[in-house]
Amino acid sequence: MAETPLPISLEFFPSKTAEGAEKIRVVRQALYGLKPEFCSVTYGAGGSTQDGTFGAVAEIMAEGKEAAPHFSCVGATKANVREQLSLLQSRGVKRIVALRGDMPSPYGSEGEFRHACDLVEFIRDETGDHFYLEVAAYPETHPRARSPDHDLHAFAMKVKSGANSAITQYFYNTDAYFQFVDDAKRLGVTVPIIPGIMPITNSSQLLRFSDMCGAEIPRWIKLRLLAYRDDIASIRAFGLDVVTGLCEKLRAGGVPSLHFYSMNQSAPTLEICRRLGI
Repeated sequence: MAETPLPISLEFFPSKTAEGAEKIRVVRQALYGLKPEFCSVTYGAGGSTQDGTFGAVAEIMAEGKEAAPHFSCVGATKANVREQLSLLQSRGVKRIVALRGDMPSPYGSEGEFRHACDLVEFIRDETGDHFYLEVAAYPETHPRARSPDHDLHAFAMKVKSGANSAITQYFYNTDAYFQFVDDAKRLGVTVPIIPGIMPITNSSQLLRFSDMCGAEIPRWIKLRLLAYRDDIASIRAFGLDVVTGLCEKLRAGGVPSLHFYSMNQSAPTLEICRRLGI
């Protein structure tokens, strides 16, 4: 157990229903006991959940916590982004997770921003140092990157364009994270690179999502999950052991903090943090 608690942050996604939104409020209150540094709220493809995202951010801020909306630029114009930035400033938002984002459909327009570094640079030009900017990092390489080296240089460019720190895609191999951090340092990246932590609660959902986003599930973990089949209790117990061990290795390696992908649930993150002494 660490003498000094490791800082954490949390991610939520906006609900599409009033009932779901109320459930998330209960989850947030439970997780606030962990004293998160901030809470981020995801943004749908092409900005499809913008109202829900910005609304959730406003609620979190009203609850006394710092909140950061995900802010994607794919398909956007500079005029539209400028308007949204002005809105966020007027609401007192001080932090943004700046992303390229995914196209809402194969027929959508790329807009005026080709890469996330273009968005970061534009935000800095428009708003100076008003926003603390987080960007994404992919220790196991972005699934659509030309090569690991190209992806690493793209990440470094986002940082050099004005990012303050980065949050990684989730992973279960600490070697990939530490290697990525070392490689980024060799390119002059000195900002904190915060590991993204995904609790394991549903094996089929995790395996499916990992295939889409390029996160590798180590063979030994995958085989154990498949062997449990529909035994939810065993999957969750195993998942808690795996993710707690992952976090312990990361903490021992000196990570600046942990960012938990809560999946709008409180129990898994609370139990992992309890085991870590947070």
